[in-house]
Amino acid sequence: MSQKILAFGASNSKKSINKQFATFAAKQLDHTTTTLLDLNDFEMPIYSIDREKESGVPDLAMQFKKYIKEADGIIISFAEHNGAYTAAFKNIMDWMSRIEGSTWESKPMFLLGTSPGKGGAKSVLKLATNSFKNWDKNSITSFSLPTFEKNFTAEKGILDKALADEFHTQLAHFTASLAKD
Repeated sequence: MSQKILAFGASNSKKSINKQFATFAAKQLDHTTTTLLDLNDFEMPIYSIDREKESGVPDLAMQFKKYIKEADGIIISFAEHNGAYTAAFKNIMDWMSRIEGSTWESKPMFLLGTSPGKGGAKSVLKLATNSFKNWDKNSITSFSLPTFEKNFTAEKGILDKALADEFHTQLAHFTASLAKD
């Protein structure tokens, strides 16, 4: 049976390395079909309670939520802006959190982070892992890839053997959590 995976980079950059990394991770899974989203397709007004009361939740937030509901598992690769989520991701998440209570529908998640620098988006990855565990009762696996251009190519994937081994270990944990659902 084929599992449905939802994957996206939590960035609205047109050349997002996190979108590349999320795509790579999804392609490593056997017996899956992947829906790859681009956050640029879900640009909405900045969330506020006043906007919600005046206009309700935007259709784009409802569409994003529908993708989550239809997925068996979710892969997100985080870009880090000032140690936190990008504004584009945070806004989508804020709107989605207003729909039916459970933002991530308790789906197994593989949370990734990468950056051009040595930090590998670890701050935002820690933020996401800790906060998502409090919101849903889902299995969360994570992996950080530092220095993206040095450690990754589209043709070969993760170049550093130790990092590649750790990635595949975490991917196996995510795969196992998919099998439990």
